[in-house]
Amino acid sequence: MNVKLIAYTPEPEKVVAAAAKLCYSNARIDDLLDGLTPEKSREFVQRLASMGHESPTEHVSFTFAIEGVSRSLLAQITRHRIASYSVQSQRYVNLHQFDYVLPPELAGDAEVEAAFRQAMEEEAQHYQRITGILKEKHKAAFLAQGKDEKTAARMAEKKAIEDARFVLPNACTTKMVVTMNARSLHNFFRHRCCNRAQWEIRALADEMLRLVYRVAPSLFVNAGPSCVKGPCPEGAMSCGQAAQVCERYVQLKQEAAGQARAAETEA
Repeated sequence: MNVKLIAYTPEPEKVVAAAAKLCYSNARIDDLLDGLTPEKSREFVQRLASMGHESPTEHVSFTFAIEGVSRSLLAQITRHRIASYSVQSQRYVNLHQFDYVLPPELAGDAEVEAAFRQAMEEEAQHYQRITGILKEKHKAAFLAQGKDEKTAARMAEKKAIEDARFVLPNACTTKMVVTMNARSLHNFFRHRCCNRAQWEIRALADEMLRLVYRVAPSLFVNAGPSCVKGPCPEGAMSCGQAAQVCERYVQLKQEAAGQARAAETEA
């Protein structure tokens, strides 16, 4: 898994503070940013968090580039609908030698891991075989329509992999660019940083939280699973490890803050 924060709203805490200032004062828009120093902006953001007023945080967004995650994860992350997604297309990209995600549980058992890797190799062979058969069929049809050799081959491959992709497994890796506003990210972290979330998307959520905390700590000081700032909502399904989980996210944020300071020093 490789995750990078490639863009975000400049001065995100200041933007949120400005939106909040407009809500609670008669400030003119020409004067909206006056006095919003980094310290004052943090105070506004912290006050919003204590009040539970989340809508101003929708005015800032964060864009991530993500690769090395499974199509299984893709099905989960796109359930978070207040977001924008651009995903590597299996219709246009030939995956004749696809990479795949090996679940850690399988990696600890030699027999199961060997069976899994064999299954992936077999799926790749099926994909290649089906692609080859369909490509020849479609190429002949395009040539019959008067297409030249190069054009017919290109069009045939695209049409072939469009159907051959149906045999690709959930483990097949994908790449995506994801943009969420800060409020949506908080919701994402509440659900996906939880111990009950599936391991892969939890690892992704942790890394995304680490990245945004480095650039906007006041906005994400309470971010993480629900138990970070209140009782666990899982009831009888709770992991029963709220104290350990909270400590883990304290450490994650401390590490992120240290990384941010180190980056500033280097700059």
